[in-house]
Amino acid sequence: MLLASLLVIAVAYLLGSIPVGYVLVRLFRHQDIRAVGSGNIGATNVLRSGGKGLGAATFLGDVLKGASAVYIGGLIGMMLAPDANLRNMQALAALAAVLGHVFPVWLRFKGGKGVATGFGVFLVAAPTSALCAIGVFALVLLLTRYVSLASILGAASFPFFAWMLVRGERPPFFIAVHFAVSLLIIAKHHQNIRRLLAGTESRFGASSSHNKGIA
Repeated sequence: MLLASLLVIAVAYLLGSIPVGYVLVRLFRHQDIRAVGSGNIGATNVLRSGGKGLGAATFLGDVLKGASAVYIGGLIGMMLAPDANLRNMQALAALAAVLGHVFPVWLRFKGGKGVATGFGVFLVAAPTSALCAIGVFALVLLLTRYVSLASILGAASFPFFAWMLVRGERPPFFIAVHFAVSLLIIAKHHQNIRRLLAGTESRFGASSSHNKGIA
């Protein structure tokens, strides 16, 4: 059980830590995305740097790496520890993958904010809840044009959707990870929260000259 858990953590962390945005911008624009805009490696900063296609590819890549981490982590857990609870193994992989994205070993533990990767991990672990949360994200973004506010409220809504919509066994660790990932994503937006409260946060679609420091 311990060996299985450690292997799940290692594989999921390494998958989650793949810096998709950083790699894509390096390959196609020969730039370091960390030196552009907010310096964040996530899809929003890649998009705001002028790479619309790269921004979409970054989002998709971050979602896929999160989903893959949970799917593979669950398989590893069940193969090496058949008596283990599948949802606990998936939750362990989900947490490790998001931590990998936020603290990637390849970039000196300075990564993204975990929104797309968080969506990806829960798209496998709790798909209906993840779709509802991304619906909240889309609605808030449509109404306010604040990506950060949409990300925060989408992340905050997920554990509650999971509590209401996940059927079958819901182990305490499985539920605890929902809240932990949500809180981690919100905490990574602490600078955005300050700007939102101060009224200085830029809206999505504003000119790039006003976007420095935005996620």
